[in-house]
Amino acid sequence: MDLGLNGKIALVTGGSEGIGFAAAKELASEGAKVIICARREDVLADAANAIKSDAGTEVSTICCDITNPSEVDNMFQKIVDTGGLDILVNNAGTSSAGLFHETSDETWKYDIELKVFGAIRCSRHAVPIMKKRGGGRIVNITTPGGKAPTAASVPTSVSRAAGIALTKEMSKDYASDNILVNTVCVGLIKSGQHETRWRNSIQAEPSLTLDSFYQSMGSGVPMGRVGEAREVAGLIAFLVSERGSYITGTAINVDGGSSPVV
Repeated sequence: MDLGLNGKIALVTGGSEGIGFAAAKELASEGAKVIICARREDVLADAANAIKSDAGTEVSTICCDITNPSEVDNMFQKIVDTGGLDILVNNAGTSSAGLFHETSDETWKYDIELKVFGAIRCSRHAVPIMKKRGGGRIVNITTPGGKAPTAASVPTSVSRAAGIALTKEMSKDYASDNILVNTVCVGLIKSGQHETRWRNSIQAEPSLTLDSFYQSMGSGVPMGRVGEAREVAGLIAFLVSERGSYITGTAINVDGGSSPVV
């Protein structure tokens, strides 16, 4: 299926690993000119080389901490100087969840700075660029917990709820400019963060394999398994494509049926 992405310029934040990496690879395979940003230059370089090897296209990298406003400013200046932007995937983030009374101000501040203000800053830069180019696509990565929080889910459930609200608000502001804004609410997906948890677990249970770790995690998912990053990437690619040209302001669950809400 030709998604009409050939030559489009896409920025994926947190694009060196996990969902961001999978999304960047998917967009590159569809012919987009992909820029990935993350904080670690060496990991970025490895990711870009891996995407080039798989998709056969060059991938640009920008080392940027999106919690730092000046670094975001500098990143977008480079993007403007080198061609512009058609697609923004606000993916940078991490899982942080605990009981409300045990969550410190510092944890709250960092989580909101990374997930909410990171998306705000990048989108605020992207919108005027996209307006000049006649339109664009923004996808915010959130979670179903932003719609239906569980116990011990702060600050992530709150910051993701803000991301969902931000998506709907922006979709209303910029629909007339042909800038479509959607969010993909991601459930249990295989990632480096989960592999770190597995490595920590095998200290107490050396026989625990990664496959069995994921099998246990997926036992509570209606589809009976943990999802693959590529399954999220495919939806992202569709939403930013011409095939998704009448979709904006949506929050789509990719969670194997886990969420209690649509």
